[in-house]
Amino acid sequence: MTRVLFLSDAPTIGGSEVYLREMLPRLRGLGLEPEAALPALEGNRPIREALAERGIAVHAYADPAEIPLRHDLYLTSTWYPHNALRLYRLLPKPPVMLVHDQIEVWYPLGLHRLYRLGYRKLQVPNLQRARAVVTVSNWAARWLKEVHGVRPEVYGVPNGVDTEKFRPPLPGEREALRQKLGLERFAVLVPHRMSPEKNHGPALLAARQTPEVDYLFVGVGELMGYWQKVARLLGLRNVRFLGRRMDMPELYRAADAMLQPTLGENLSLVTLEAMSSGLPVVSSPIPAQAELVEDGVNGRLVPARPGPLARAVRELAADAAEARRLGEAARAKVLQHHTLEACATVLAQILRKLV
Repeated sequence: MTRVLFLSDAPTIGGSEVYLREMLPRLRGLGLEPEAALPALEGNRPIREALAERGIAVHAYADPAEIPLRHDLYLTSTWYPHNALRLYRLLPKPPVMLVHDQIEVWYPLGLHRLYRLGYRKLQVPNLQRARAVVTVSNWAARWLKEVHGVRPEVYGVPNGVDTEKFRPPLPGEREALRQKLGLERFAVLVPHRMSPEKNHGPALLAARQTPEVDYLFVGVGELMGYWQKVARLLGLRNVRFLGRRMDMPELYRAADAMLQPTLGENLSLVTLEAMSSGLPVVSSPIPAQAELVEDGVNGRLVPARPGPLARAVRELAADAAEARRLGEAARAKVLQHHTLEACATVLAQILRKLV
């Protein structure tokens, strides 16, 4: 059995940690013996406990030097670029780097070029030292090779989602959930971390232009207080801030659509969750979103500006049959291309090849 160590510096839980929680147990049945190493911090404890409960050996470390290094292959996923170099020097062989980063953020006024320069200076040197690179979208794999000139082999293994956990509502279930949440009108879910690249401003202004629609903002982050103040100043009575929620599958099943005017993704888990739940997604046409959402086929891709976003939401609210058609097509795409089992199978094939 091939022993593979997934090594992270995560202080808390993000998309890459959810990825570990879902992928590692599935790799066990595919000829690999995965283990995980994460800092002994309270913020990531739920992931460590979830992995241990599913039979994955977990090393909680205060210092990476404490980790027993007797594995056939090492994979590293780092929040902070300087830790990538530290782990590289510690490991007995070059690691495979897992890249969940937003490798490009499409900020306006040319600021995306500044972000690109920062990524090239801070993260690309770490990728150049790797045995190989695995990232969670096909466009990111191409971007790292063609734009950043990454020399090691780069593999795109698109994200997957639990299609049983994130599913359309059963008969009568949606009505009960909506009653519990106090929803009586067309409801749009906006479930994103409140940070600059998630671009909540246009979503709030779109809400102002569509007072006949209810908006549920889910998530926390450094800008949460700011956006709450903006909503109050705009007098938005159709907007609710729900904070951090542990009932996301139920929220997806209660909503009518998801709004995501994001400026930066690799391959968005919340987009996959919404699509798997049968929701039409209204999002921005950045490459990561265009890999998932096809405009007019299984969702809507419109410029991340208040006017186009409001029009797309208003059109869905006015045509229930069209919204349902888009949601069904979104679910079908996830079932065909983005199940966790399919993702794990491709990842296992790549790791066995690298060993």
